Formats: sequence, structure tokens, C-alpha cells
Amino acid sequence: MLTTKLIQKNKNKTNRFLGAKITKIMREMIREHHTEAMDGNSAAAHIAYALSDTSFIYPITPSSAMGEHIDHFSAKKKKNIFGEQVTVQLMQSEGGAAGAVHGALAAGALTSTYTSSQGLLLMVPNMFKMSSALMPAVMHVAARAIIGHIGSMFCDHSDVMHVRSTGWSLLSSNNQQEVMDLALVAHLAALESSIPFLHFFDGFRTSHGISKINVIDYDDIKKLVDMKYVDRFHSVAFNPEHPSMRGTPVGDDAYFQWHTAPLKYFQAVPEIVEKVMKRVGDSTGRYYNLFEYFGAPDAEDVIVMMGSSSDTAQEAVDYINDKGGKVGLIKVRLYRPFSATHFLKTLPKTVRRITVLDRVREYGAFAQPLYLDVNAVIREPRSGFNPNIEEIVPGIYGLGGKDLTPGMAIAAFENMKKKEPKRNFSVGIVDDVTNTHLAYNFEPDLVPKGTKQCLFWGLGSDGTVGANKEAIAIIGENTDLNAQGYFMFDAKKSGGLTFSHLRFGPKKITSQYDIRHADYLAFHNPSFIARYPQVINKIKDNATFVINTPAETWEELDKQMPDIMKGVIAKKNVRLFVIDAEKLADQLGLRGRINMIMQTVFFKLSEVIPFDKAIKYLKDSIVKNYKKQGEAVVNKNIAMVDIAVSNVKEIHYPKAKWAELYKEDFKMPTEIDPNAPENVKKYIFPAMRLEAANLPVSAFPVNGQSMTSTSKYEKRGIATKLPIWKPENCTQCNICSFVCPHAAIRPFILDHDEKSRKPEGYQTIESNVAEYKKLGYQFRVQVSPYDCLSCELCVKQCPANALDFENADKSIMEKEKKNWEFSQKIKNKADLLKSATVATSQYKQPLLEFSGACAGCGQTPYLKLITQLYGDRAMIANATGCSIIWGGHYPSFPYTVNDKGHGPSWGNSLFEDNAEYGYGMVKAMIHRRNQLATHVKKALDSYEISDPVERYTFEEWLLNKDLAKESQEFGDKIKKVISSKKVLNSPSLEHISKNLDILTKPSHWIIGGDGWAYDIGFGGLDHILAQEEDYNVLVFDNAFYANTGFQMSKATPRGAQAKFAMAGKDTKAKDLGLMAMQYGHIYIATVAMGANYNQFLKAIKEAEAYPGPSLIIAYCPCIGHGIKTGMCTTQQQQKLAVEHGLWNLWRFNPALKLQGKNPLILDSKKPKKLLLDFLKMEVRFAALYQTHPKEAEAMHNKLEEEVKEKYETLVGLSKMYEKHYKRK
Repeated sequence: MLTTKLIQKNKNKTNRFLGAKITKIMREMIREHHTEAMDGNSAAAHIAYALSDTSFIYPITPSSAMGEHIDHFSAKKKKNIFGEQVTVQLMQSEGGAAGAVHGALAAGALTSTYTSSQGLLLMVPNMFKMSSALMPAVMHVAARAIIGHIGSMFCDHSDVMHVRSTGWSLLSSNNQQEVMDLALVAHLAALESSIPFLHFFDGFRTSHGISKINVIDYDDIKKLVDMKYVDRFHSVAFNPEHPSMRGTPVGDDAYFQWHTAPLKYFQAVPEIVEKVMKRVGDSTGRYYNLFEYFGAPDAEDVIVMMGSSSDTAQEAVDYINDKGGKVGLIKVRLYRPFSATHFLKTLPKTVRRITVLDRVREYGAFAQPLYLDVNAVIREPRSGFNPNIEEIVPGIYGLGGKDLTPGMAIAAFENMKKKEPKRNFSVGIVDDVTNTHLAYNFEPDLVPKGTKQCLFWGLGSDGTVGANKEAIAIIGENTDLNAQGYFMFDAKKSGGLTFSHLRFGPKKITSQYDIRHADYLAFHNPSFIARYPQVINKIKDNATFVINTPAETWEELDKQMPDIMKGVIAKKNVRLFVIDAEKLADQLGLRGRINMIMQTVFFKLSEVIPFDKAIKYLKDSIVKNYKKQGEAVVNKNIAMVDIAVSNVKEIHYPKAKWAELYKEDFKMPTEIDPNAPENVKKYIFPAMRLEAANLPVSAFPVNGQSMTSTSKYEKRGIATKLPIWKPENCTQCNICSFVCPHAAIRPFILDHDEKSRKPEGYQTIESNVAEYKKLGYQFRVQVSPYDCLSCELCVKQCPANALDFENADKSIMEKEKKNWEFSQKIKNKADLLKSATVATSQYKQPLLEFSGACAGCGQTPYLKLITQLYGDRAMIANATGCSIIWGGHYPSFPYTVNDKGHGPSWGNSLFEDNAEYGYGMVKAMIHRRNQLATHVKKALDSYEISDPVERYTFEEWLLNKDLAKESQEFGDKIKKVISSKKVLNSPSLEHISKNLDILTKPSHWIIGGDGWAYDIGFGGLDHILAQEEDYNVLVFDNAFYANTGFQMSKATPRGAQAKFAMAGKDTKAKDLGLMAMQYGHIYIATVAMGANYNQFLKAIKEAEAYPGPSLIIAYCPCIGHGIKTGMCTTQQQQKLAVEHGLWNLWRFNPALKLQGKNPLILDSKKPKKLLLDFLKMEVRFAALYQTHPKEAEAMHNKLEEEVKEKYETLVGLSKMYEKHYKRK
């Protein structure tokens, strides 16, 4: 690609040589566009909006932001190049979006959509229809790994390669500027060729990475559109005034010919794309070709690849050639149709060896797709190409987002020169199983000289990532510096790790990999010091290191820092600064939101931009970004900027003393708990230390089946405050434990022996539970300090003020750690209890603990209680969404086991099929247990079981196998009988012995969010609810797609602002409960535990006991709601939602019909409080008054009428049932 001051010297040649002369006339023809710091999704959306009439969208990471931008533009009534506001519609799934795109095109609307990964696969059937029908759709794809036995939200090309046979043209962009330019090429070429285009770029690395680019103005785009092609498109659209038909079935006599009829259109695509690229280049000064060559004109070794990592490979090419090498690189831009003619023209005639790097692995294939294309083209006898080519080597890189570094590219060049190069190799991993990997030991620093590299470690929701994006925008748009930003996240929600990689410099930055040599390093949480000291190895000599910590002296840091970190700091002469940002933010009423403080410190210490200007720009951005949250929030953030500089302090550490601690061989201990099982040490602990990238293939299970109970080893230690128990106030209600999202605070019951061994300061009081009191047992509430997230829910919900919220200094953390470790040795005594109340349920061990959920999460307390009651026999089918991220992401698995080793069995299939997946489990277990019952009956009938006591046991199991408690009781006895027999002398007894683990009736739970249940998975959910087997469905209703970034779902209330509904959702929320009630045989409950703990507990018990399908719909406050009182009040917010009428509590129990009773029980009273008062408490509603005040008022008034009507409907239904069953 050429800059805006360069143009191709010869339009028929590929871009082998930079530096072509440009005439004065051509310079004047090239328009200088405005520059902007922009990510790839924004660039694609900018172009797509310009050239679309309609857009159908559905969220999936990492492409969701494209649809969000399109919706945002439309909400602002922005005009496309045709002078129209684009019509945007959210669909229920990607398959639905593809169908709508197909229909819109058929009716004559230029249409676009956006997707990734599994979402793209759902579109495949329609893609075949659109391509052969010559419909000029455009789809922009942020490429992402396809989910198989494991899943990843990061990039490879498995999704895109899967659709290469659909007939769509596939166009690849490598960076944000190319996304801007080639998105335009895709739209123009689709229109001119009548062939649909899939324009793709790497997910996260390009889609979310930010760089300073030239933005193409809509006026320039309009000049490039030839309206005759638009008219041609309209002329073939469906219209009853000139009717036609499409999609007709044909017989074998005509199919082949008709299938061949459009072939010439596909054959014409390469030439059309080439011409469009030339026109776009003439307009922008940036020229592209179908295949782009970089390197020596007489290269002997060439790599062929596509995607963002080709920019990295180009760095390696320049490095090798600067040292006298003869190597080159071909970047593939138009992958489909694959033009052999253009490819061969691009390849130097001198080439002897070629390596083709694919970012995909197709199990069972001879090699990967791009290699097969390249090999076929070159080996084609009539190609006439260099017959002296010695090798065409296939290789794989970058699966699941793993970086390709310059060192890896160099290794690929070195491999192909070997006498016997490794074929089908992998680079970037250690494959010690099939031995495919390329070893490499050399990693040159090829980032352009003069580039300042800044690395920030933060926590999700502390604002670090957002602030760094703003920093790039400020620097990129107010200086001549080039800017690049890339952001990584672990899978946890708020409170998870975030990593921001920022580069600024005078030269173009093409380094598409993480920072390895930082000029500025910032730890935005003090826990990172002890947990991740190896990060200090990424810092340069004389660099700056800033830590958010309460420590103010080198002596304090000396106690906290591992020796290896101190050694590197001193050895590299690092300047060390500290600031207690957490304390400052807390003082200003923005606890946890430290972003503006740390960003101000960055601008002060990094000196990337004059500090006074930086502060002005930063304050302007605060007003722009926070105004919808109100003036108070804006002022608090500005105050944080003002107080930051005076509170940052440089630490003058004892350099000589610390330097003595330096070690060349820097290794982190891999063990976190020396008593952990070996497989935990093998592949869990290194990942918890963020060193999973170094693990070999042999460390991982082959089929994706993972152990449970690993979250307890993580001990994140990110709490800033801890709840400390005050026994003198405690009523033993256990609400603190009941509401804790992470099971980090629990009650414990001590017997006399345990009481005698308790550590000093471990206070207890007499238990007030009858079963425990009569035995003289003691009671204690204890927090796990390194698992607590300081959400404060327990403190806020405690009715007796029995918890103090104290600063989590080191002494308190260590004291409570010892107390927790002792508590974990206390024997669980819940089996002594007769029944489970809200209070006594908490004596049961939670089998969901220390999850990755947000602090204050509204989902996990529901499922935690279910695991306490039924977790030892639970089988969970979990829809994709928040709950699989906090519940099932490697390496921290929060589902755990009891002292018998029993606990939830958990699985995830897809977003769209979770109901069917769970139902399959149900049917399988019914079949297997019926089969087991048959063998039990045979064993009884044949008197293979002859002992009267044993026969009674088997007979009782057979009678009660579908009852939970009884099947478990008699099942345990059968296990003892079978184990006592030395010889199993019949097929039936042998079958029973092999299936002892299914004697207990399982508790089936099919769980997921409203995006699954109300939208993409509704068809499957509806189908299984129509059946009558025994299982339970739990829906986490937080009223939008939380996992992908808070996009609207059909559960979103009218008048709420969400992504994909920036002008407010102006349709009624779907009522899943009332819809399901029409079947009549489903147990249904809508619950909000904070509104009524007992109602929720009762609903769970009734649902699990009901011998048929049950549906629990749980109201889940979420960080995306923007609760103005914070996530510490999520339980209170549930109560307010019910009191103001937004949510109702009710149960529908069909079992009551058999008793002649009303099955519909209303558990919440008629709302007496104004709904509007509640709406003002949440940003999702209140923000609409800032952006669309008239619409907000109208929608909220209508919402008020709807909630009143909903309650009246429930009352009417209840009266109807009451009357019916009273009469009956």
C-alpha cells in the first residue's frame, strides 16, 4: 500500500517497488482526507452506512460494534450517500439476519450485515442463495475462531474459510486503514459485479485495535458510485408491477445448466475488483492489488498469507533483506475468486521456495485452504510458471488469537531453506505430541525507532481501557504522531484483567503484536505486584513504572514486591511512581473508577503530548463521554483529573540493594498450592500466572473435557475492602451468604472439637438453629479475603448491621486468610438439618464458588443456591452468554464438588441450541436409567438378588427411581450391595455394576440469558417446553445481551436505551412467562430474590420437585443497567423493580390443578410507587432524556401503561383460574 503522497508507477504491475514518482497534476488530484484514531469496526461501519439502504444486525463478539455504530448513526439521523437515513433492524439470530438481508435485497434495498464465528456459520444457507441469485450483499466479518471442543473469542480464519464454497467474494484487510479502503472496494465491487462480498479482517487485533487513519468522506464515496449499477439492481427487484419468481425447484434435466448460467459473473469478479481498487486509489492516493508483493525483486523465498499478521511478516522481510537476504511476502487481498492469473503475475520469477501460512486448521485435511489454492495454481501444468520451484511448504499460525511475531516469521523463512523442511508445521506453540512446531530462539525488536510503547494493566470496569482509547484519540487527533492501540481482556467480567498496548511515534507503526519492550508500564491494581511480577521483564531501561497502591515509601514496597521484580527495576534504572488512586476515587464518590486519575498521571509522566494541552483535551472528553450520566458524574471525573498530579509520588528506592536481587534466569513459580492435584499443577496453575502461552500441547486434555473445582486456587486478591463480622450484632439470618455473588462469605458451624482448635481471634457464638443448638454447636461468619471482590452486597443487605466494611490492608488480608483456611477444614453439618429455609440453606456447601462474575452480579446468587440444594446431582446445559464466561472459562472453573466428590456436571454447546442440547441430556438419562431399571427388574425376577434385605433395597429403588431423595438413598445401598459381591454372575448384575453412577435421579438444569431464551434459542426452548419430561429451565433476565456488550433483546423494556436501540427501544418487552403459561403443563415462576428471598427459595423447591418442565425467569440487575447507587445495591434494586411495577413475582404450578386449587399465585402486590421514579435510578432509562427527551417521555408513559396492564392481566388470570377450579 502506498501513502497519500505515492501512486503506482504502472497500474499493471504489483506494488513491488515503493517510491514511484508522482506528477504535480496527480498530487492535486489526490484529496487529503481528515485523520482520526479509529478501530477496524468503526472504519467498516463508516463505509457500510454510506452505501446501505438497510442493515440487519445481531450481536456477536468481536463484530457487534459494527452494528452498534450503524444503529448509532441511524439514531442520530445521519444520512448515507443517497441522502437517506439507513433502516436498521435487530434480528433474533444471525440466521434471521441473513434471511432478512436476502429478503431486503430481493426487494431492491442495498443491504449489509456484520458477524463472526458461529454467527457466520448460521448464515451459510442464505449465503448460497444470495450468491447464485446475483445479489450484491456486503457482509463485514471480524474473523474469529469457530467454537469446537473449546472456544475462543479471538481471531483465526476458521469462520471465513468455512464459507469459501458459498460463491461469495472474500476480500481481506490487514489493518484499520485497509478496512476503511477495502470496505469501500467491497461495496463498489459487489454493486458492479452483482456478486455478494464478504469483507473480513482479524477479530480484536484489527476490529478493536485502534490506529490513526485517513477517513474517506461521503462526498468522495458518492463520486465513486456509478448509479447505473444501482438502477440495474433495482430493475431486477421483486415488484408486482413487473412480477418474477426466484428460488424455484427444478429437475435433474435442467439443474446443471441453470447452475452454470451465472458462472460468467463470478469469473468477471477479479477484473472488476482490480478496476475498483484503481478508482479508489485515484481518489485516496492509496492503491491496492488483488495480491500485494513486498520484498526483494529477485526473491528466492516467499511467504504467502493474509490478515493482520502479514504486516508483521513484512517487518521480518525488511529485516532479512536489510541483512542481504532475498525474501518476499505476498499479501492476499481477494481470496475468492482466487485469480491464478493475478497471483502468478505477482510472484517473482526468481522464487525457489514458498511457504504458505494459514490461520486455520481443518482436521483431517491434507493441508489448509490457502496452501491448497497456491499449490494448485503453481503446479497447474499450463500455468507456465517457474518449473524450478523446489518447495511449497504449508504452515499454520495464530489460532485463537495467538500473535505471529517477527521471530516466528523468520523461523518460517529459515525452515523453507532446509534440505527437508518441516511441512504442515505450527509456529508459535510447542507441539510435543505430533511434533509439528517450528522452534525459534531469536526475536528481534522491529518496532520503528522513536516509537514510545506504553503498557497498562487494569481491571474490567475500572475504566482503564476506555481511558486509553481516549488517550489514543487525543494524541492521534491533536499531534502529528502515528498512534496504535490494542486491548486484551481475560474472560472475567468487571474485575477481570485488562491489558492496553499503546504505541505512539513519528513513523508508521505496523507491529501487529503485543508490546514486549515498554517505555511506560502501569499497574492499576496493587494485587498485580505479587501475582504477576514477571511483567516487569517487558520494561525498557530507564522506563517509567507507575503503581496504584496505598504504599507511599520504598520500605512499604520492599515488603510487597517479589525480589525478582525489585532486581529488574534496579538493573534497568526504572523510575518508580506510586499513587493511591483507589482512595482518591473513593473520596470523590467514584469507588473503583480510577481511570481519569491514572490517565492524568500517564499524560504527566509519559510526555507524549504537552501536559497542559492533554488536560484540556481530557476534560473535553469527560464532558462528551459522561454527560448522559449527569452533571455530577462529569464534575467528579474532572475533579479526579485535578487532584491526580499532586498525589503522584516518585519512589527513590535503594538501587544498589535492589540490584543485588537481579537474576538473569527469571522464572515464576508454577505452584500456587503445593497440595493441589498434579493435573491442576500441570495446566491450571501456569494459566493462572498468565503463562499458558508457554504450555506444550501435551499439557491439555484432548477432547476439551476439563476438571471442575479450580477457581478455589486462583485467589485473585483484588478486594479493596472486606466485610468483617460483628458477632454481637448477628442474628444468624445468613442473608450475607445468601446474596453473595461469589460464595466468598459463608456461615460455619463448629462442633466442640473444632471449637477447641480454632485460631486466636476466631470468634464464635452459639448457633440458634434447633438441630445445632441442642448439640452445643457454635456459629461463625467468615469471608475468603482473596476471593472477595468488595462488592459490598453483604454489608448493604445485612439487616442487623453485623458486618463492618474495612480497608483490606495486608494485616487484615493475612488474618482473614488464616481464618478462612481454618474454616475450610470444618466439617459440613447440613445433613443434620430437616429442611432448607433462607437461613439454613446457607449451611449447605455452595457448589458454585469464586466465579468470574462481576462484583455485585445479579445472576450468580440464583444459581449458587440451586447448587447448594441440588448441585450434587445436577446436570447443567449452559447457553453461551455471561454465564458460560463466569462459569466455565479456563483456567478458573467455579463449579466444585462436595466431600463425596459429587458436583454439577456442566456443558455448553452453542448459543442457539442450548434448549435442545439440554433436552438431549434429559432424553439420554431417561433412556439409560430405564435401561438400568430393566436390568434391576431382571436381576430381581431371576432371583440373582436373593437376600431379602437386598431384594427390598432393589425393589424400593425400582419403585422410587424417579424421586430424588429416595433414588439416592436406595442407590447408595445398591452400590454397597454390588461392591460386596465378589462375582457378578449375570449380565444384569454386570450392567448394574457399570452404571452405579446413574442410580440417583439427576437434576437437569437448562440455563442461559434472555438473549438465548427470548431470541436466538426461543424456537428450541418453545419446542422442549411443549414436551412433558422432567427438567428445569433457568433464565437470567437482565434485559439485554450482556455478554456481547449490552445490546437490546426482546426482553429489553420499552424506553430503555441499549446498543442497537440508541434512540430507545420502542416496542413492548416479550413476556416469556405468560407465553409459556398457555401450554398449561409447565411450572413457571418469575422471581427477584432481593424482592422476596422466600418466594425465590419456594419457587426453586417447587420447580425441582415438579415432575415435568419448569421455567424460572429471574430478574438480574446488571452493570449495564447503570444503577446510580452502584452494584452494591443490586439486591435492593430488585426490590424496587417489583415495588414500582417493572417486575412482578408470580408462580404457576400445574400440580395445584390436581388438588382443585388455583395454579396461579401472585406473590407481589399491586405496585403503588411511580414507575418513573424507578426509571430515574438507572442510566439505561435516564440517559434517554439526555439524547431523545420527547421520545423518552412518550416511551416511559407507554411503559407505565404496559406494566399496569401486565399486573391487571395477571390478576384477571388468577381470578379466572380461581373461579374455574372453585366451580370444578
